Amino acid sequence: MLLASCSGIRHLPEGAKLYTGAEVKMVSSGKVDTKKYEGLAGEVVRPFPNKAFLGMRPRLWMYMLAGNEPKGPVKKALRKYGEPPVLLSDVKPVAISAIIDARLFNMGIFKSYTESRIVEGKRTAKIIYTSHIHSPYVIKELTYSIPDSSIDTLIQGIKKYSPIKKGATYNLENLQNERIRIDSHLKNKGYFYFSPDYLVFRADTSETKGTVSLQLALKDSVPRQALQVYRIRKVVINPNYTLNDENTDTSTFAFRKAFFVGKKQEMNIRPGVIYRSVYLRKNEVYSREYHNITLHRLMSMGNFKFVQVKIAGSDTTAPGFLDVKVLLTPIPDYTFRAEMDLVSKSSNYTGPRLNLSMQNKNTFHGAEVLDFNMSGAFEVQLGNRNLFSYNWNPQLQLTFPRLLVPFKTVRSRSTYTPKTAVSMSYNFMKRVNYFDLNTFQFSFGYKWKGNIKHEHEFNPVSISYTSLTNKTASFVDLLARNPFLKKSYEEQFVGGINYAYTYNEQVFSNKKVQYYFHGTAETAGNAFSLAKILAGESPSPGNPSTLFGSVYSQYAKFSADGRLYYNFRNQDKMVLRLFAGIAQPYGNSSTLPYSKQFFAGGPNSIRAFPINSLGPGTYRQIPGNTGFLQLGGEVKMEMNAEYRFGIYRFVKGALFVDAGNVWLQKSNPAKLGNPFVLPASFREVAVGAGFGIRIDVSFFVLRFDLAMPLQKPWLPQGERWVTNQVDFGNPGWRKDNLILNIAIGYPF
Repeated sequence: MLLASCSGIRHLPEGAKLYTGAEVKMVSSGKVDTKKYEGLAGEVVRPFPNKAFLGMRPRLWMYMLAGNEPKGPVKKALRKYGEPPVLLSDVKPVAISAIIDARLFNMGIFKSYTESRIVEGKRTAKIIYTSHIHSPYVIKELTYSIPDSSIDTLIQGIKKYSPIKKGATYNLENLQNERIRIDSHLKNKGYFYFSPDYLVFRADTSETKGTVSLQLALKDSVPRQALQVYRIRKVVINPNYTLNDENTDTSTFAFRKAFFVGKKQEMNIRPGVIYRSVYLRKNEVYSREYHNITLHRLMSMGNFKFVQVKIAGSDTTAPGFLDVKVLLTPIPDYTFRAEMDLVSKSSNYTGPRLNLSMQNKNTFHGAEVLDFNMSGAFEVQLGNRNLFSYNWNPQLQLTFPRLLVPFKTVRSRSTYTPKTAVSMSYNFMKRVNYFDLNTFQFSFGYKWKGNIKHEHEFNPVSISYTSLTNKTASFVDLLARNPFLKKSYEEQFVGGINYAYTYNEQVFSNKKVQYYFHGTAETAGNAFSLAKILAGESPSPGNPSTLFGSVYSQYAKFSADGRLYYNFRNQDKMVLRLFAGIAQPYGNSSTLPYSKQFFAGGPNSIRAFPINSLGPGTYRQIPGNTGFLQLGGEVKMEMNAEYRFGIYRFVKGALFVDAGNVWLQKSNPAKLGNPFVLPASFREVAVGAGFGIRIDVSFFVLRFDLAMPLQKPWLPQGERWVTNQVDFGNPGWRKDNLILNIAIGYPF
């Protein structure tokens, strides 16, 4: 009765039939992948039927229940959020059949014909389209007929990169892409007024059965200016352009090969800084690539609200020249921001946090960005008022819009501005009844992008110093019971280098399969140990050397995070992730610094277990009053699979499975859990699964993930799988096993 009432069918007008969709079938006498063409042809079938869920059409039911002239707020709301019925009378089978044939024609099936048949039910109807097809035509050859020798030479020079290959199936989309590709190449060679529409393909199917010969030619009506190479005659840069009045200042001054509007002594940003990002230069051949680089680099400086590059034919009598105007609308140099948060952590620490930040976007009149941040927080552990902490953290970072290196760099063709960053920070944290923690950090490094997919970060100098003071007797006793934790918390001086590389295809939103990779490499202490050895010392874990009175760390660390995003046609998504990391202390160290260890568990890891609570190996960490003292590992492996689907508008759902753990290496003297040994360690992974609800409004994602453990690695072998103990009706089981993760953003 419920299914029938929510179907919406019984409210249809008398004699009308609800359209429930279409089915596309392919019939061929030859060897053709009919399933492939059924799917491609089905993409053009219109209209879409009413959305259904388990045989019900709730939105159609709401619409029909409201009536044609709804009165009252309830019925008006039902009408607004409902969905009008899609009737059989709305469908045009003959027109759709012609569209299917056109789609097949564009894929090389030139002689198809499609029939339609209506299958009627009592109150519903669907349509079956049957297309009679043949094997698609393949390309026999591609020739060129370009009368302009200069253009012909340029096209022949990039012929090997053409998507049109001999023996490949004919596809109209490849022909369109080839025209765009050639047009882009010609525009980079100075053909400013050229257009893809000036190129035409002529097809001949008469030579060999099932093949098509293609010839690329210029249209007869190509204007003369489209066949001419253009150079830049003059470049004018206005750094204080306003939309209200373009000519507020008519004075100009020359700088290298450009003219700046305004007075040099009144320039807020030095002319050389702006000129460095303008790739269109006087007397050079126009390039569309350099045009785009100029736009992107000026915008990425962060000093301008709007950037325009206007290009027009020169007003001189000499043909073949262009004039360039670069119009820049500045924004204020200073910004100030204040935030107040209430933070709740899975370790039951809760409290307020204050963030203050100030930014100067033009510190030394060279578009240098100076960021000063000050944050402070107070946290208390719920249920234990004697366990609380507070911290404050000033940070200072200066970013230069160029690479500060002691050698001359060549002009990069990347649209992204390389940057040099210098940062310093200090963090003071007091764990009442335990210790005071002081952390100083300094780094100097570079960030750059080869293109939109590839990003690099290299820090040749990365220094941190951690000091524990005011240690209480209870904390000292706690460390004495755990030598591994004690070694991790010792005063450590970390000085080294690190590099990170990111490959990200998620920037291409229409790509069906997207890949992501983030790899890091880090070493520390090698330069210090080399200096000690040259000085006649022999650093070792048993007799560690010191620097400025503190033991320095020596280790190497590597990690790789790979992900695959598979996008379905209905906007659902399947995400697979694999993380692997390994670190090795050596030389002056036997244990990694606490901040450099790997951890597992929590909202962005294995969600069925509390944050940082897993491992090492089969060791079990029992959450308690000292939940901030979790143990880490030197090896980490983690695997995640998550299926994301839509529920209603911005409300999304997810089903997920997580697995992984951290281990100590066999060489580590600490005897915690089993060391990492393949393949035995694969039997020691923690496994969890669950369901998530996400509020996704594009710029903000609030995530709720409810997970339960499936395998607990600390149990005896043979008893680790706990799926037979699942008992949702038992309050005790729910309390011990269900973990609710609340977080901002997607986990990966």
